[in-house]
Amino acid sequence: MKNRIFSSIYAPYISEFIDFKRSLGYKYGEQERILSNFDKFMLEHDNDSIGLSKEITDQWCERHNNESELTIYNRMVCITQFSGHLRNRGIKSYIPQLPKYPGCTYIPYIYSYDEMTLIFEASDNLRLRQRNMGSSLFIMPCLLRMLYATGIRIGEALALQNKDVYIQDRCLILRGTKNGKDRLVPFTKTLADVCMEYIDQRNALPVVGITRQDNPFFVSPNGMRCKHGSVYDWFRKIIERAGIPFVGDRHGPRIHDIRHSFACHSFIKLADQGMDLYCSWPYLSTYLGHQSLQATEQYVRLTAQLYPELLKDTDRLYIDILPQAEDKQKVQL
Repeated sequence: MKNRIFSSIYAPYISEFIDFKRSLGYKYGEQERILSNFDKFMLEHDNDSIGLSKEITDQWCERHNNESELTIYNRMVCITQFSGHLRNRGIKSYIPQLPKYPGCTYIPYIYSYDEMTLIFEASDNLRLRQRNMGSSLFIMPCLLRMLYATGIRIGEALALQNKDVYIQDRCLILRGTKNGKDRLVPFTKTLADVCMEYIDQRNALPVVGITRQDNPFFVSPNGMRCKHGSVYDWFRKIIERAGIPFVGDRHGPRIHDIRHSFACHSFIKLADQGMDLYCSWPYLSTYLGHQSLQATEQYVRLTAQLYPELLKDTDRLYIDILPQAEDKQKVQL
């Protein structure tokens, strides 16, 4: 994690605040970046006394060009918490009122079984037009199959080290995940075979130390960890080759939608095996690394919408436990 240097009059308070948050178990990476920008912002404004005024806070919270509502909201949350920290230190500081949370209107794209097959075939058949030792194409066949077979996040997959992949025991160890906890993820023999084929090809690369336990599991041909941007670019080419239309930024379909597809397809598979989906819900929630059953709710809804016949006998149970959006709004009112 990058240790930033702060230079404004708020520097010691920002460092103290970040240390406090991390002592509570928060990663506080994106928030540190926001506070770094705030530190630079304060250097550009003459301010000799500690304590945020309404005027300076309003200037900081103003919308920048092409900023989304969610970006603005996150910036305001960060400065609100920091101002509260100052007040807890006995420093008079203005706390802005947060706007309504903008929420997320994105509807996940659920790839069909046929589409996932086409994605795998496209990743297998794509070739580089020119030599590029930093390309992520090398890992795509194994990476995409791992994402679909386990439902892990793309960031979790790219963060894997060799010591985190147990082929014989058929499990992954995800360290420091989104919720700040380590997680054990078992997988099938089919994926184990895919991983072994990838490992054999990877270990044949002329790179010193590529098998070291603390080295990345997924690497480009030069032995370096693959970057998110490169993986996303190749995924766009793969779905294009697979004949899956890309609607546009913020509309997908995205590589993260493979996780959504895994969850929905898992519900379908369990139903086909005769397992009560009401009973399987907690298991899938734990497997996905969710903190609560509510976090898995969207997958139940998506599965119900796509395959209503699967949930016709248990819909009443889900409705009783998790009310529809309209009911939630009534409760809040």
